[in-house]
Amino acid sequence: MTVASGASVPLWQQLQAVAQALVAVRRGVSGTAALEAVAPGLRPGVQALLFQVLRQLGRAQALRVKLAARSPAPLPDALLCTALALAWDEQKAPYEPHTLVNQAVEAAKKTRALQGQASFLNACLRRFLREREALVALTHAEPQAQWNHPLWWIQRVQHDHPQHWQDILRVNNQAAPMTLRVNTQRISREDLLARWQHADVHAETVGQQGLVLAQGRAVRDIPGFEEGLCSVQDAAAQCAAQLLLTGLSRGDNAVRILDACAAPGGKTAHLLEMLQNIDQVVALDIDAQRCERITQNLHRLGLHAQVLVADAAKPKTWWDGQLFDAVLLDAPCTASGIVRRHPDIRWLRRETDIAQLAAIQLQLLHALWPLVRPGGRLLYCTCSVFKAEGDEQVKTFVEHNTDACLVPSLGHLRPQTMRAAPALSDNLPGDHDGFYFALLEKKLAH
Repeated sequence: MTVASGASVPLWQQLQAVAQALVAVRRGVSGTAALEAVAPGLRPGVQALLFQVLRQLGRAQALRVKLAARSPAPLPDALLCTALALAWDEQKAPYEPHTLVNQAVEAAKKTRALQGQASFLNACLRRFLREREALVALTHAEPQAQWNHPLWWIQRVQHDHPQHWQDILRVNNQAAPMTLRVNTQRISREDLLARWQHADVHAETVGQQGLVLAQGRAVRDIPGFEEGLCSVQDAAAQCAAQLLLTGLSRGDNAVRILDACAAPGGKTAHLLEMLQNIDQVVALDIDAQRCERITQNLHRLGLHAQVLVADAAKPKTWWDGQLFDAVLLDAPCTASGIVRRHPDIRWLRRETDIAQLAAIQLQLLHALWPLVRPGGRLLYCTCSVFKAEGDEQVKTFVEHNTDACLVPSLGHLRPQTMRAAPALSDNLPGDHDGFYFALLEKKLAH
C-alpha cells in the first residue's frame, strides 16, 4: 500500500486524510486548498484517492443512504462515503474491496474523533461487502448515483445540450490528461516532440500548438519546460489567443491588447508568443498574488507584459484612456467545463451560482466594451458548458449593443477525451475541456 510518490504509507492513513479533505470540500473549501492542508509526503496518494472519490461521490452518497437510516456526523460520513466510492466497483477499485473496508475501519480506530463510530462504520461496510451487487443495482436508477453529479447539474446539462448531455457527464467522470502548448516562437512542435521522444516522453498532437502527454508528470521532468519551450494549457484554452489574433488588422502600428482577468497568465503568454513579443499587452487581475504568478510565468518564457493589479469591471481606476485593438475577457464562471480536471467543482457549486456569475460576466462585458476601438474586437470566453454563461449571455449583450457584431467563432465546446472524439464529431478534434468562445467586433462609425 503505497502513495504515488513511492513512499510507504499505510492505506488507513491515506483514507483518514481523504475523509478530512472531503469534509472540507463539503464545507465549501476547494479541493486544491483542502489538499494543501495534507502533509507533503501524503499528498500525492491522497490527491489520487480524493479525486477518485469525488468522481464517484454521487454513487457513494446513494449507497450510504441505503446503509444508514440517519446521516452520520460529517467526519464519519466522509470516511464511509470514501470507502464506498473506492470499493463499489471492484474492477475500478484502486485496492481490493475487503482491503479498503478493513483499512477504513482501521482509520476510524486510529482517529480520536472517529473511535466511537468504528463499530458503526464496520457494520455498514461489512453489510456493503455482503450485499454489494444488490445495493449497487438499487442505486443505479438514481440519476445522481448513475452520473455522479448533483441532480440540478444533470438537469441543466440535459436542458442545454439535449443531444450530448450523456457524453458530457460521462467525460466529466474521466481524468483529464496533461496538455501543453509549444512556444513556437522558440521551437517548432515537431522539434520539441522529437526531443521528447528521445527522452522517452510520449505525446500526441492536438490543435495548432498542443501536445497531450501519454502520461502526466511533474513539469520539472518535462524536457524544455524550464527553458520556456512549453507551458501547461488545455487545448480548448489554447484557442483563445488564436481566435483573437487571427485576421486582426495590424496596419503600421503595434497592436494594443488587453487580457482582462488574466491570472495565472497562460493566455497572456500565448498572445505574446503569437505576436512575436513586439506589441503591447496589458494583463490585469484583481488579486495581487495571482498577478505575481502572471509575472513569474512570463519570466520563465522570456516574455513581458504590463501587469496591473486592478478590477476589470472598474476601468476608471486603471485605464489610461487609450483604446485597445483587442480585448480578451476570460470571465469568472462556474468552471463547469473543467470538471474532469477539478472533480470537486460539481460538489462545490450551487445552482444559484449560475445567475450570480452571469451577472458579473455581463457587468464585465459592459465595462470593457467601451475600451475597444471601432473595428476592434473582444473575445468573450468561459470554461463553462452552461448556456447562461455562453450563448445566452452573448445574445443578451448583442441585443443591447447595436455596435457589436458576433463574428463566426467556436461557441460551446463540449469536454471530450481522445476516446470520445468520434461521438462528439462537431467538436474540435482531439482531447480538450469544455469552453465557450464568442468573438465580438465593434462596428466602424459611419
